[in-house]
Amino acid sequence: MIPLRPGARLAAGILLLAIIGIEFGGNYCLSLILDPGETTEFQTTFARAGHGHAGVLAILGLITICLTEQTRYRGAALLLARWSVPVSAILMPAGFFLSSAAPGATEPNGLFSLIYVGAAFLTLGLIMLGIGLLRPGPEPHAAAASARTLA
Repeated sequence: MIPLRPGARLAAGILLLAIIGIEFGGNYCLSLILDPGETTEFQTTFARAGHGHAGVLAILGLITICLTEQTRYRGAALLLARWSVPVSAILMPAGFFLSSAAPGATEPNGLFSLIYVGAAFLTLGLIMLGIGLLRPGPEPHAAAASARTLA
């Protein structure tokens, strides 16, 4: 088991609660399929894309939170490595949903840019975490060492 510092516990807890929102998004997508009403094909496509990205990125975010605990990062580097992927799990789906929310929309509005901002956070987080895991060095943090002595 990977011991989590308080910041990692906070990030994982927030992300787990955000997954409840993904459940509601799935219900929304299902309602679009069962009764499309005045929803355009574009809106249905973007809703499905938003929901899919939300689920995958939320799970990836939980994994990266745990893996960040195995790096030697401290301070701002630790915060960026820990939070970048979870932030992308919120921004990218929000871009899909909000850019297609206007009644009868057939093309995205300006909030489409949230998808690119989320992608930038995703890339930053993955690069930082990959580098942090590849860097050699002593124990990632004291909690890991103390957990091994208790086991």
